[in-house]
This record gives sequence, structure tokens and C-alpha cells, in this order.
Amino acid sequence: MNFLQFFIWACWLITIGSYWFNNKHWSGAEFGAIFSTMGIASLFMPTLTGIIADKWVSAEKLYGILHLLGAAALVYIPEVNNPGDFFWAILLVVIFYMPTIALANSIAYTILNNKQNDIVNDFPPIRVWGTVGFVVALWVISLTGNETSHNQFYIAAAAAVVLGIYSFTLPNCPPLARESDKKTFAETLGLNAFFLFKDVKIAMFFIFSMFLGASLQLTNAYGDTFLHDFAGVNEYKDAIAVKYPAIIMSISQISETLFILAIPFFLKRFGIKQVMLFSMFAWVLRFGLLAYGNPGNGLWMIILSCIVYGMAFDFFNISGSLFIETYTSPKIRASAQGLFMMMVNGFGAISGSLISGFIIQKYFTLADGTKTWPGIWLTFAIYSLIVALLFAVLFKHKHEKNAADVKINH
Repeated sequence: MNFLQFFIWACWLITIGSYWFNNKHWSGAEFGAIFSTMGIASLFMPTLTGIIADKWVSAEKLYGILHLLGAAALVYIPEVNNPGDFFWAILLVVIFYMPTIALANSIAYTILNNKQNDIVNDFPPIRVWGTVGFVVALWVISLTGNETSHNQFYIAAAAAVVLGIYSFTLPNCPPLARESDKKTFAETLGLNAFFLFKDVKIAMFFIFSMFLGASLQLTNAYGDTFLHDFAGVNEYKDAIAVKYPAIIMSISQISETLFILAIPFFLKRFGIKQVMLFSMFAWVLRFGLLAYGNPGNGLWMIILSCIVYGMAFDFFNISGSLFIETYTSPKIRASAQGLFMMMVNGFGAISGSLISGFIIQKYFTLADGTKTWPGIWLTFAIYSLIVALLFAVLFKHKHEKNAADVKINH
């Protein structure tokens, strides 16, 4: 499940820019809106589908239906011949796809809990296969010469069909919230997960998740473009990093496989606050290395930045999801995971995309359209450092050494 979940996304996420510019030859100004679709979809779909899975439909069945619908939307993408319609077509794709990330976590947690497994120890080795799927997809798309081809969407659609059908064979993950007799109006609508914001600790956690979601959007939107821009420099135009940027970027996901497996140790040894701080300072290092790296004698900085990305991403996304799982009641588990995704990939992604786009255009784009990348990456590094320092001061959490975070039922 995890392998195919992220294989589907990686087939087009990193290479859609190459398809846009080299196949369709549409403008860069309009391309900025494409990455905002993930944020728009994440504002409401993960939370909405989480509520549905908590109250009315078994999570694995809803998960399968969404992937089958997503496959149909992906098949339609190559038929689009203008940027305006392309925006709506991609928005439809991510409306079906984005909620499946949270649902995949919820399904895995439910099955592991039913089998009385240790979530913190047993989930990361399962989730690591998602990262393997992401890497395999990047290599498949790049080595088959489909980085600029519409075939990337057909490959993603085929994988989505396989996963959609497979989902119906997964163990049953029935709704749990409908078992209650007396319900408030909010509980009837499945909105009780939003009451988590009344808890200062969880509210603070969600807010900083949004800030880190902005960092993740920055690296997704500009990492591949950064390497492609070196093609205009004679010294670097024949460098491997410029010819095969998707493969270079896949080092980030290879690094993830190692850091995912390290999560149980770090969570039990240091607790969620320290692990999140490790992630935040890793983002600072990630952007700082990119500021001074290049495809020539500075290639080691780009590669090291990709390695650091593993800690930056996993210690935030995976550990954050585990924290939400251990901090909430089973009755709102899917809703809470959806809420986490909404803050990260919804508000975080949209704010990161819009604000960074404005800053880059106003302060780091020259008259001829070229970008001053060192200034861009250093600005992102400073932003990440400020977020880390604020989190260290404002997020209050006491961790019991060598023990997982204590589950609190609300």
C-alpha cells in the first residue's frame, strides 16, 4: 500500500514542471498556480474524508474509491491543451489524491492497533516502503525518458488503478465514531477533531506544522527548477546534476529510508519536541547548503543537502503523524490525521507558495528573468531558523526518557 501510494505521486510531482515548460511551452507565471492546487485540495479534502472514514465508510474502501477516481483524472491530463484547463485538471487529481495520504496512515495505524502492535516501532519500517516507491518512480520516469512526456500521467494512473483494486483486499477499518449514543451537533457532523485546538499543546503543534509545511512546499516547488537553471551556464550545462535532476533529487528520498527507520529510536530517546527541532534545524542546513552548492565543485553540498532532507522531512511528517496518533482518541483518529494534513499541505503549502513566489519575484528576480538562487535559499534558511527558535520557546512538552509519548484520550 505504501509503495504504490507514493509511487503514484512521484510519477509526476517532480517532473510536471519539465512537462509544462518543455512539452507544452506554457509560461512560468501560470505554472505557479499548479503547485497551489495541492494546498487548495488539502484545505478541505483530508479533513472531509477523515470525517467520512470516522463516521460512515470503512477507511480502506474510501481509500480505494479515491484512488480509482484519481486514476481517471490522471488519464485525462494529457488531453488538456491550455494552461487554464490544466489547472482545473490537476486540481481534480489532487482532490482525489491528497486525502489518501492521511487515510493511508489511518488505515495502517488501525490495522497495527487491531493486531496489538507497537505503533512507534512497527509503523516506520512499513512507511519506508512509501519512500522506496517514490524513488523507484523517479528513476522509472527519468530513465525511460518520460520527464517531459505525458506518459508520466499514464504510468501514475496505472499504479492508481492497481492500488485502488488492492485497497478492497485490506483488513476492514470500520468507522468508530458512529458507535456513540448521545452526540453533540459537532459530533454528529464529525467536527469534534477541531476541538483539539482547545488543547494549547496540540494547537501549537498544528500551527508549527503549518510553518514547516511552507518549508516543504519551497523545496518541492523550486528544487528541480534550481538545478535546471544551471543549464544556462556553460561551465555546468553538461553536468550530471543538470542532465538528470530528478535522479539527483531522488537522493533525498533515498536518505528518507534511513531516517524513517531511525524514528522509533529518536522518538523514544528524545521525544516529539526534540525530534521536531531536529527537523527544523535540518531545514536550515538543507537551504543553507543549496545556497552555496553548484553542479561542479559544489555538487557535494547539493548531495549533502539531499541527505539532510531525509531528516528534515521524516522527523516532521512521520513523527508528527505518530504524535497525532498517540495523542488522540481512536474515534477521531482519521479526522485528526486529516486535520494534520490540512495544516501541512493546505495552509502551509498555500502560504509557502504565495509568499515565496512574491518574495522571489520582487527581491531575487533580475530584469532578464534569471534568479539569484543564493539569496533565495538563504532567505528560506533564515525563515526556518526563526521557526525553530520560536518552536523551542513556545511548544511545551515534557518527555519521559526511553518511553513513547503518553497516549491521551480526549
